[in-house]
Amino acid sequence: MYDVVLLTEEQYQDLHTHEDWYISNLLTEDRLVQEALERRGLRVTKMGWSNPDFDWKLAGCVVFRTTWDYFHRFAEFEAWLRQIEALGIPMINPQALIRWNLDKHYLLDLQDRGIRVTPTYAIEVGTKTTLAVEHAKLGWTHTVLKPTVSGAARHTYRLNPNNLEEHEAIFQELIAEEAMLLQPFQDYVMETGELSHMVFGGKYTHSVLKIAKPGDFRVQDDFGGTVHPYTPTAEEIAFAEAAVGACDPQPAYARVDVIRDNDGQWAVQELEMIEPELWFRRHPEAADRLAEVIANQLSK
Repeated sequence: MYDVVLLTEEQYQDLHTHEDWYISNLLTEDRLVQEALERRGLRVTKMGWSNPDFDWKLAGCVVFRTTWDYFHRFAEFEAWLRQIEALGIPMINPQALIRWNLDKHYLLDLQDRGIRVTPTYAIEVGTKTTLAVEHAKLGWTHTVLKPTVSGAARHTYRLNPNNLEEHEAIFQELIAEEAMLLQPFQDYVMETGELSHMVFGGKYTHSVLKIAKPGDFRVQDDFGGTVHPYTPTAEEIAFAEAAVGACDPQPAYARVDVIRDNDGQWAVQELEMIEPELWFRRHPEAADRLAEVIANQLSK
């Protein structure tokens, strides 16, 4: 039996070192969490969520960490979630929260709960419409189009009146299969970047600032973005904690991605509770805080 199974992709579960910077960072993040849990006397292993040979009944609980392929294999992932639920294995974060956070419709729920988010409009799967019609209806000219279930900027496009036609074909392919979001482009992203605030057990731990490469709006390092140290104000910390506090049930851990919107106000861009990168390699002490939160949940 294992007290904790840290979830990853199968291709990474048995790796310990790697020369590729991306994989090296992933392995470092998982190692810091595993070591922090083991220091608390917990029996821990790392396992690919889709590994068909692992007996999941051996898991005391599962912790979502680097399952960064789930949105490419969503039907399989949903089937696996149902399997874990049927076995009665606790999930950290809880299954209800995972399912809510899987779909970016959650941004509309946060807005209804009083949290300022980037203005968001959902176009439901199968809707018979065009990009031109939707932009005219909303009165938006410069926008970002993305799927409601996505990650790593999958099918994320920056749109304007001059390129709607060239994106129409891919939009029609996508909307036939999945719901999509339109959001007005936020100019501050290119000027000041995006902040990520980490909140464990409802309390803020640390932050980073992500900046896109010149000419791009995607802050992910996959696309040339860079990550920088950041010390938030008390106001920023309170905003991040309030965003997490609006979740039901409460997460053990969350990453709150925040930007200055076009009105100059703090707004939630994403609230990541499935498999967020948490930058433990920059703040190793935060891995101990997460391990403490997990250990406390297991002791209840």
